Amino acid sequence: MVEFSNFEKKTKIVFKNKDLLRQAFVHRSYINENSGSNLSHNERLEFLGDAVLELIVTDYLYRKYPNYTEGELTAIRSALVNAIIIAEVAGKIGMNDYLLLSRGESKDNGSKARQYILANTYEAYIGAVYLDQGYEAVKKFITSTLLPFTEEIVAKKLWRDSKSLVQEKAQEFVGVTPVYKVLHETGPDHDKHFTVGIFFGEKLIAEGKGKSKQEAEQKAAETALKIKNWME
Repeated sequence: MVEFSNFEKKTKIVFKNKDLLRQAFVHRSYINENSGSNLSHNERLEFLGDAVLELIVTDYLYRKYPNYTEGELTAIRSALVNAIIIAEVAGKIGMNDYLLLSRGESKDNGSKARQYILANTYEAYIGAVYLDQGYEAVKKFITSTLLPFTEEIVAKKLWRDSKSLVQEKAQEFVGVTPVYKVLHETGPDHDKHFTVGIFFGEKLIAEGKGKSKQEAEQKAAETALKIKNWME
């Protein structure tokens, strides 16, 4: 069984209920392979942790940015609590070393699926800390691990939706509304890959690739912003 004492030292949070700590790291796939383990998966803790995380981040942003609108604060919060950033935070504090996964999931390190598992585990851990240590302890943990990303997100305007921003800039500087067209489409129906071009009038400005048209359009918009030096 995984030993969590080093993780407790690293986070400076020593659990009263060790079973609660362990449960935060149990993925559903582990239970499917180890039905006699008497462990529960972490999805209920994730549900609780997600709500606690949103409250703490919302409270922090509300106080830190008194002149921002509700829509701007919502966009910043969404950028901060997205799976990619949370997975990066979880990786930095070593959560990857303590995950309880099936043998198949254990081999899938570094994939997008592992990112989501790490992000969900971070939220489940927050739920566990909240139950075991209370609100102030979990607030301190989130403040030290996740909230430092806020400055970069706001400074670089990473919370701005790329498609909205490129439309705003194109109308301001070029006098056109961008148009997106699918340039290539490959793969079977269950695994499509799209290449989308963003056009200003008849001129192709940039291309983006993704597993959906929406993802490819966002990538194209991001690239166009860089090409035009409109990233602010």
